[in-house]
Amino acid sequence: MPRHFGILIPSTNTTCEIEFCRLGPQLQVHTGRLGKGSNTPFSPSLDADVAYQAKLLGDARVEVIALAQTSASLFSDDYDAVTVKRMTEASGVPSLTSAQAIGRALSALKASRIAMATPYSEEVIGRARRYYETKYGITVVASESLGAANAYAIGKMDAGMAEAAFRRIDRPDIDALVVPGGNFPTLDWIAAWERQFGKPVITTNQATLWAVLQTMKVATPLPGWGRLLAESPAG
Repeated sequence: MPRHFGILIPSTNTTCEIEFCRLGPQLQVHTGRLGKGSNTPFSPSLDADVAYQAKLLGDARVEVIALAQTSASLFSDDYDAVTVKRMTEASGVPSLTSAQAIGRALSALKASRIAMATPYSEEVIGRARRYYETKYGITVVASESLGAANAYAIGKMDAGMAEAAFRRIDRPDIDALVVPGGNFPTLDWIAAWERQFGKPVITTNQATLWAVLQTMKVATPLPGWGRLLAESPAG
């Protein structure tokens, strides 16, 4: 029997559905789209949309819902707690955010020192650094912005830009390389990056999928998309 999960994405996202829909027929994704809550790039989506779309996904009897908007979690300290509660109360199923998924994935891989290459602005990277250091005890040793001005630009970016950034910021004392950004199409690059740099690579959509499967208690390995999904460590 197929298993069903839900993903909430910003209305500007053109990547998540493409990457998640490549799963086998036993894992089926259902999506809801969210309007922007402000005119600030990378800011959270409308709270009312989050609740309403989560309710509709609950009507579809998904087993878990993930909000694939990593940058939203970086704008306030209580965003994850408040939003996960909102999603769960509306849908009746467990919920999580992609920012949480990245933190949990790094903890599962015992990666405490990371380098980050991301489309986000330097301001948002600063927020990400604080988020992961305070909530997960992870040190962002190095980072580089790929300079996207908005979500539309992220969807059009070549993943090779992240690889070039990794070559500039990777160091021997770094445990993992991280690429936040749910609209950044990177899934097919992860395994090659791991071979090239010799360490785990974590991306928003990969980590979100891993966290969803953990919640659903699905332990089936998904090779080809990096160590996290191939080994499926508990976390």
